[in-house]
Amino acid sequence: MKELKDRVAVVTGAASGIGRALAERFLDEGMRVVAADVEAPRLRDVVSALASRGEIVGVPTDVADAAAVDRLADASFEAFGRVDVLCNNAGVLSGGFTWDTPLADWHWVLGVNLYGVVHGVRSFVPRMEAQGTEGHVVNVASMAGVTCVPMATVYHVSKHGVVALSECLYKELLQTGSKLRVSVLCPEMVDTDIGLAERNRPAALRTEDASAMKALIVESTAQAAKSGLAPSVMAERVVRAIRDERFYVLSDDAVWRRLCDQRLDDVREGRNPSLALPVPEPGAGAGEAR
Repeated sequence: MKELKDRVAVVTGAASGIGRALAERFLDEGMRVVAADVEAPRLRDVVSALASRGEIVGVPTDVADAAAVDRLADASFEAFGRVDVLCNNAGVLSGGFTWDTPLADWHWVLGVNLYGVVHGVRSFVPRMEAQGTEGHVVNVASMAGVTCVPMATVYHVSKHGVVALSECLYKELLQTGSKLRVSVLCPEMVDTDIGLAERNRPAALRTEDASAMKALIVESTAQAAKSGLAPSVMAERVVRAIRDERFYVLSDDAVWRRLCDQRLDDVREGRNPSLALPVPEPGAGAGEAR
């Protein structure tokens, strides 16, 4: 889809980080935007701040709730009559040893990161398909969706699921002759507020027994994100991928590329998994660490 002007984009997790950057970039491309986020006050502020750049409406949405995503789809089509680009971007983070991770963490992280994408696809793709025109679905995964690092199991499982879902969806749409295309964005460290996502955890899924390891993982990720790439870099990658109809939108970072290559080599050779971590190799330049 080369021409984006006057198209309609829906972006979840749009109140901050990559989601907000996507909304900004789409508006700058002349698109109309439906911004969705679970944080209603913050979403209102973003919509107000971006209103001068183009047509944008905000719809408070918990993507873990299928009915809420159905309502988002209804609101989007009611506002603009169509949807051309769907960005399933909302995400949360938790960590810790696999055997220590509370079931509440599994339900929360998978509910937002994986089921949020499932709900987006189910609510929007049939209606986008019925338009009979070009369209694009962008699912935001992570380099955690193509690698495996210890002590972040629930996050990796959610993001591997997004990559698998996206690839299956891509193939199904291709097989059926659809005009819709799919991209999966796999960022490295990006300067976002994902480390603060606990503030939006539903009361029913909160836990009092958070382990020290979990706290360390979340805090270290939040700190690392501060030196990560600007969200606008991800938005630029997404726009290029839509125009080029490119499926994989992967990190350019040497460390994460090495981890990805190592894992694929282990699989091809039937080797036991390597205990590789996302740290720079000795002598690597500072720009190679995220």
